[in-house]
Amino acid sequence: MKYSGIGGQAVMEGVMMKNADRYAVAVRKPNHEIDIKVSDYKGTLKNEKLRNLPFVRGIVNFVESLILGMSTLMYSASFFEDEEDEEDRKKKASMTKEERTALEAKEKKQEKALMGGTVAFSIVFAVLLFFCLPYFLSGFFHKIIKSAAIITLLEGGIRLAIFILYIEVISLTPDIKRVFMYHGAEHKCINCIEHGLELNVENVRKSSRQHKRCGTSFLLIVMLISIVFFMFIRVDSKILQLLLRLLLIPVIAGTAYEFIRLAGRYDNWFVNLLSKPGLLMQKMTTREPDDDMIEVGIASVEAVFDWKKWQKEENV
Repeated sequence: MKYSGIGGQAVMEGVMMKNADRYAVAVRKPNHEIDIKVSDYKGTLKNEKLRNLPFVRGIVNFVESLILGMSTLMYSASFFEDEEDEEDRKKKASMTKEERTALEAKEKKQEKALMGGTVAFSIVFAVLLFFCLPYFLSGFFHKIIKSAAIITLLEGGIRLAIFILYIEVISLTPDIKRVFMYHGAEHKCINCIEHGLELNVENVRKSSRQHKRCGTSFLLIVMLISIVFFMFIRVDSKILQLLLRLLLIPVIAGTAYEFIRLAGRYDNWFVNLLSKPGLLMQKMTTREPDDDMIEVGIASVEAVFDWKKWQKEENV
């Protein structure tokens, strides 16, 4: 299997695919047509040398993935929002061109502020849920367990259990179930290409819905690597222990990204063995898509990636 360099994510009733600095969002609208939006993505860090440094690129990629993911998710959700009421429509219709332009600029500004606030909240929520909470829960065992190493392992086990429980709970909602199906369609499309098959519904359907470069694998690796890193924190102060854990999160994220990047580029027994836990976890975050979802995934790929040319050049 060759590395294509294309990646993506599922959105509401659709798929986003990114290739270098271009990305496409394909959404199945309520009228069953597929809407495709292709855009250029301008990264948050402009210095190419700095953004491509090992470990630093992992942190940058993680932050940019959150921002792009939230933006494309909000875009896809806009197709399913309630229609404006009659009063709002009349108000906009009565506006001059300048007034409508000013209103649209205001709405875009509000949307950017909302997106920024949502990303910030998501990061804080994730840190509190997956790092702070396991640390405090593991503290209850200090009276019966004296080994700091065992406590750290216990903390890691609690973190992993919370992560699995979180996925199980959100997967019970109908909307998330469908997002997981589109997640499966995204993986299947990439696997289809990278295994040298023609990108069509039949070939995508029989391709695997697990992929080594998945964000689920990244999050799992973050949690596993954190156990190793936190074992080296040897201070008595509980506040300092927690602070050092929080400061190490970017380092852990950078390390996890390097592993995922390595796993995506190499296909040998050792890398495959280390990738196994992440692939197993993806059975929870992906579902088998239907043909309509696969068509959306294909449309998203073809909008930003010439897979025929790539397969020919790579002799896949």
